Amino acid sequence: MTKRVAILISGGGSNMVALAESMRGDHPARPVLVLSNDPDAGGLAKARKLNIPTLAIDHKPFGKDRVGFEAALQTALETAKPDIICLAGFMRILTADFTGKWAGKMLNIHPSLLPKYKGLHTHARALEAGDAEHGCSVHEVTAALDDGPVLGQARIAVRPDDTAETLAARLLPLEHQLYPAVLRRFAQGDNRPVNLPG
Repeated sequence: MTKRVAILISGGGSNMVALAESMRGDHPARPVLVLSNDPDAGGLAKARKLNIPTLAIDHKPFGKDRVGFEAALQTALETAKPDIICLAGFMRILTADFTGKWAGKMLNIHPSLLPKYKGLHTHARALEAGDAEHGCSVHEVTAALDDGPVLGQARIAVRPDDTAETLAARLLPLEHQLYPAVLRRFAQGDNRPVNLPG
């Protein structure tokens, strides 16, 4: 039975496009919704071009009312009936109540080799630490930030002349390979980690 996937974005949606374009042919899943917390997110137009239903729930009118915002998210997701949620550059921290409702069904991609560098500015932090390698991770979402079981990683060597920007640019194509590879396995009920060389 084909799994239904909702993809949550906040920006340009490059990982969303990689996921959506991978869900074709014999893939065990299909995208049923791209949802953004920003009505102006560039990824919404890209999703429409791919004929995926889109929805924006602007977080700004909710102010600090995270519960209210998440209730609106939950209503939209219940309507779309996804089996899996993929966070793809979704820049809102979700509460334990929300993540608990989707436990074991929600994935996220994070630009570091978790458990290193949870949160923001991962590329700069890897450079500041003098790391020889950097990478990205796909993990299950839990209540703690960037903390769930890691289901895949891709690695690149850090070059002497790298900046945060060059690291990010070199890592992005690997994100676009890793996330679809993990999703394909996850949709088949296979949680063995995917590891891609850089």
